[in-house]
Amino acid sequence: MIRLNRVFVTDCEGPISLNDNAFEAAAHFIPDGDRFFRKVSEFDDILADEIRRPGYNAGDTLKLIVPFLIAHGVTDEKLREFSERTLRLVPGADETLKLAGRLMPSYIVSTSYRHYIEALCRHLDFPLENTRHTTLSLDVEIPNEEREALVRLREDVIEGDFEDLDEIFFHLIPGMEAGKILDGVKTVGGDGKRVALLEILSELELPPESAMYVGDSITDVEPLRELNGRGLAVSFNGNRYALREAEVAVISTDSRALTPLIDLHSRFGRDYILEFIRAYSENPERALESFRIDFRVVDEFRRVFRGDYPIITVIEEAEDLLDASMEVRKNIRGEDVGSLG
Repeated sequence: MIRLNRVFVTDCEGPISLNDNAFEAAAHFIPDGDRFFRKVSEFDDILADEIRRPGYNAGDTLKLIVPFLIAHGVTDEKLREFSERTLRLVPGADETLKLAGRLMPSYIVSTSYRHYIEALCRHLDFPLENTRHTTLSLDVEIPNEEREALVRLREDVIEGDFEDLDEIFFHLIPGMEAGKILDGVKTVGGDGKRVALLEILSELELPPESAMYVGDSITDVEPLRELNGRGLAVSFNGNRYALREAEVAVISTDSRALTPLIDLHSRFGRDYILEFIRAYSENPERALESFRIDFRVVDEFRRVFRGDYPIITVIEEAEDLLDASMEVRKNIRGEDVGSLG
């Protein structure tokens, strides 16, 4: 029975899928696109986490690279086809989302482009209307001289320092026709994810205490911070940014590690869930037996993990968990994607 007094909200890339779609698209369509994207991503991390530039959101990398995708001939159809073809899920993600959807209203809040989220929803049979994502169109004509200039600037980005990138992205490109495309693009990352979470809660007429949010990266900092100490803020194979803001860490190669928390969250308050997590950290088997988790969830959890139980723990010191979390993160998503902010 679906319970309308609780809500489950998750990031997409990390907890649900193995991809970093924008990184992979850049690497595929842009020469040296992997180096290019990583440099822009590092620039994004500095702007969002260190400088905290007003009006800039973590994940705006996806906005900054748009003119370069267009300059290299990427269209909506090409990105849609690429997203369909390269989609990869975290093991158990389909079952985890289906369980959450049976128990309570469930949503995906993602910085990813709509093209990728549409592909994911089709694959998982997840309602697109229950997603929040970055919406834009790449079917835009730009002058040939701008296209050529952007192709040249790609190398300047790769080789540039912070000041070079600041000049390119906040002075040169805004003066181009291609830069005007970005005026209507609002990425759903950082504070955008927090706003999306609060909008969902408002639509459902629920308080933050009713929400469980799962994230793994710098784009999840704001919603995790919003729920920490109120709802349930969970890092799933999180990097240092997510671990720093979450209250609970789940470290696993399989998404079904989240299922006991999802089941408990649908029926109980955070104090009972945290009590379970502390007991689980001491003795997983005894905790699974002692707490009021649906027996079907427990049976499936045991079948999947066969005694090699995942880490589920309350975060006391984020640094103590970082190595283990990053090891699993890179193991299942790959070194390139796993190391991104």
